[in-house]
Amino acid sequence: MKKRNLLLLLSVIALGTFSCAPQHQEELNSEPLALVEPIEIQTETPAELDTKNTHLAEFNYVDPNRLVPTVPLTKALTYFKANKSKIANKNYMTVIDMSQHSSKKRMYVINMRTGSVATYQTSHGKGSDTNNDGYAERFSNTPGSNATSLGFYLTGPTYYGSNGLSLRMHGLESTNSNAYSRAVVMHGADYVKPGWTGRSWGCPAIERKYVNTLIPSLKGGTLMYIYKK
Repeated sequence: MKKRNLLLLLSVIALGTFSCAPQHQEELNSEPLALVEPIEIQTETPAELDTKNTHLAEFNYVDPNRLVPTVPLTKALTYFKANKSKIANKNYMTVIDMSQHSSKKRMYVINMRTGSVATYQTSHGKGSDTNNDGYAERFSNTPGSNATSLGFYLTGPTYYGSNGLSLRMHGLESTNSNAYSRAVVMHGADYVKPGWTGRSWGCPAIERKYVNTLIPSLKGGTLMYIYKK
């Protein structure tokens, strides 16, 4: 892969509020982050990935209970390692597996200091699940699609909006480059409950009881990977 300079814009502060709905461009008061170079898409099986990625041996302590699906974890760790110097907050990394039903705890928050993993339910966009069966099947980067966008993200600062404490997200790939302008953010929602998760307008919403502990931990430049096999 041809290497390019990797740039990370320092913390951005916006004066307006964001929701899980598209907003007018003039309401966005800061520029999106410069893109971090994406890794090459890997098509190997989990067993092949384990065998080939000996360069990830430094992360053997991560996920000791094997909770995170192997393929997205391997891709996320590879990306994390390649761009480590440009990731402002290295304490946590998040993997969301949109292959799973929305009722499952498919969001994996990895403590990169200890390797432990906490799991949470999270929503997908209603544009990704038009028949409301709980499975995300369509993904889009298009404004107004109300769909989830796949790929790598860096988190931004927190703010208080119509959904309470929320976390800005900056897409790093062509598949999610409009996430910031679409106001795709992490926030709490009443429709995310144990065993059942409603649909958002594209945001990875979480249970409200976790908002005040989880969102502050993930702010300020942590890596997030939204994946679908």
